[in-house]
Amino acid sequence: QLQVVESGGGEVQPGGTLRLSCTGSGFSLAFYRIGWFRQAPGKEREGVACINISEDMTNYTDSVKGRFTVSRDNAKNTIYLQMNRLKPEDTAVYSCAATRSLHGDCPSARDRWNYWGQGTQVTVSS
Repeated sequence: QLQVVESGGGEVQPGGTLRLSCTGSGFSLAFYRIGWFRQAPGKEREGVACINISEDMTNYTDSVKGRFTVSRDNAKNTIYLQMNRLKPEDTAVYSCAATRSLHGDCPSARDRWNYWGQGTQVTVSS
């Protein structure tokens, strides 16, 4: 079965860190652009970060720039989202997605992504 699976979520205090993982199963993520998205209760899904097949091609939403870093380890077929200096407003379900659309801006529409994970909960609370 071809899928991506997230892991690494949890509950941390404000200012804490978490590292999320997105692992491919049944196919190589090395040939896919990977996006990280989040959705908080009552809010629309938001694109957080995006990494192309070349690791130096990354994008971030403004609210996480300087705090989050997306990277890939093709040997482990895994993409990471390192989240530092977490804030309560970062609380959401975080999902990763894979797309073969490698040109232009990272797609925002859900149907532009070939594979979606189930999501992992991140809670930032004191």
